[in-house]
Amino acid sequence: MSPEAARFIGAGMAVLALYGVGMGMSNLFSTWMDSVARNPEAEDKIRGGGMLGFAIVESIGLLSFLIAVLILFK
Repeated sequence: MSPEAARFIGAGMAVLALYGVGMGMSNLFSTWMDSVARNPEAEDKIRGGGMLGFAIVESIGLLSFLIAVLILFK
């Protein structure tokens, strides 16, 4: 296997983490919307946890994208 092919395979594997990020964010926000719909008065209490979860999941996605770009263009 050539080094270039190994780089492409490694970058593809790093991008697979973005699938998990998309699934995690969709699960997070669907649950958040359900909980706010059931109890609108608790929206202020729920918002902080939802935004923290979004930030953590999004940082994982950005990190995996950065790793894929570094693998491809190194």
